[in-house]
Amino acid sequence: MSYSIEVFNKAEEILAHRREQAEASAEFRLEEISEKIPELLTIKKKLGQIGLSISRVFFESSNKQADIEKLKEASLELQEQRKNLLIKNGYDENALEVQYTCSHCKDTGIHNNRICKCHTELLKSIERENLQKHAPLDECTFESFNTLYYPEEPENGISPRAKAESILSNCKRYASKFTSQSPSILFMGGTGLGKTHLSLAIANAVIDHGYSVEYGTAQNILNDLSNENFGRTDRLKYTEERILECDLLILDDLGTEFKTSYSIACLYNIINTRLSAKLPTIISTNFSQRELEEKYDQRITSRITGEYNTLILLGKDIRYIK
Repeated sequence: MSYSIEVFNKAEEILAHRREQAEASAEFRLEEISEKIPELLTIKKKLGQIGLSISRVFFESSNKQADIEKLKEASLELQEQRKNLLIKNGYDENALEVQYTCSHCKDTGIHNNRICKCHTELLKSIERENLQKHAPLDECTFESFNTLYYPEEPENGISPRAKAESILSNCKRYASKFTSQSPSILFMGGTGLGKTHLSLAIANAVIDHGYSVEYGTAQNILNDLSNENFGRTDRLKYTEERILECDLLILDDLGTEFKTSYSIACLYNIINTRLSAKLPTIISTNFSQRELEEKYDQRITSRITGEYNTLILLGKDIRYIK
């Protein structure tokens, strides 16, 4: 699962902040309670001395095991004294413990030499927040995709509603079984038929499964990659590395971008590189297959129409109907 270094770094910062806050809060509680129970400071000092003594045993003792056991017994006795003092004075026996957000990893993100569940959830949350900066992720779910906006009456022999229901089922199945080697999808159909909605509904589920997602319009993505290529790196939302390496790329509104020789070459590189790496891409377009063939050369159109699963939505602009 290919999260960006920025996502990992932000997660590390949040975990470090959690640890600092928890430890500072524990120190404050110790100072506050010690004003009422001064003996606690003496116990803390003795426990610290035992910790240092254990370290010295490893280098100086001729009978390490026996000496360590004695120190452990002394430590347990002091901990018991501390617990009894707290209870006697009306405090919870764990009042001085550091209250980490995650008790399993103590806010380090690692538990039993593996990434902790809290760390995984944090990465998902950051990935979702990043995507929400560019897309209405919360509004676009499978549950909010209403097929009743599609007419039931056949259009060229096909019911747009039945077609939409079938595509919705396919998308749900695709999202539930998603891996970083799932097939790519091409959404086709007129303006306002739910192509972006379904793309983002898939993104919602994919993020929940722990995969990284990049979303953007063809115009914005290709603009940023052009700026990056020519050294204009201020305020980039997208980088070539993330576009080519994320677990799922969603390229929205293909065909609306300003066509240049660079944009064509860049688009070909994105499609070809991700297909070669077996990384899935979801492309949406208002163009028909003929219009795509007129706008792009065969290297691009043959890969999209030949190797992507094509899903065509029918009907009238839902946003206008709403």
